[in-house]
Amino acid sequence: MTKGPANPVTAEELAAALPTVLAAPRDGGVTRLLCVRPSPNVRTFPQTLTFTRATGVAGDFEHSRPWLTLPDGSPDPRNQVSIMPWQVLELVWRDRTLVPHPGDNIAVDMNLTEANLPVGTLLQAGTAVLRVSDEPNDGCAKWKVRSGRAAYDWVTRPDHLPLRLRGLYCSVEEDGEMHLGDTLRRL
Repeated sequence: MTKGPANPVTAEELAAALPTVLAAPRDGGVTRLLCVRPSPNVRTFPQTLTFTRATGVAGDFEHSRPWLTLPDGSPDPRNQVSIMPWQVLELVWRDRTLVPHPGDNIAVDMNLTEANLPVGTLLQAGTAVLRVSDEPNDGCAKWKVRSGRAAYDWVTRPDHLPLRLRGLYCSVEEDGEMHLGDTLRRL
């Protein structure tokens, strides 16, 4: 069962935080949290992520149970890695004992807007290289329940979609590893 926060973030708090979220570093940001989802609704927070072109994030169930597929039914590589702004995670993930982490593989202190990281931008993630996808991450039903209606409305507002407040997806272009605390850099 997906649980929502007892004290969800308010629309006023989100509006007040927007300038800070958008002021995050533009060329590179420190990775503040790494996450692997070994199965649905299960999260682990390792010190290192391994990325491969073949499977995306090693150990993450997304490859074996993809929600986005190619016409032949195989996993679509455009959403192999999910990245979200650290500041947004801090705003919405308040009750960390009862509400599951949203599941994004990387939480980073970086400006993830379309203006800053257009589709196709390459990112250095430790020794791996990722490519920003054209597949939008605009939140799902679980995001709405876990983060609250105000947070869902905030990330899905038409004028906010280019800000990628919910984050972005990437494909793995070069295999490698990223450690907690590494800087995610725009190439």
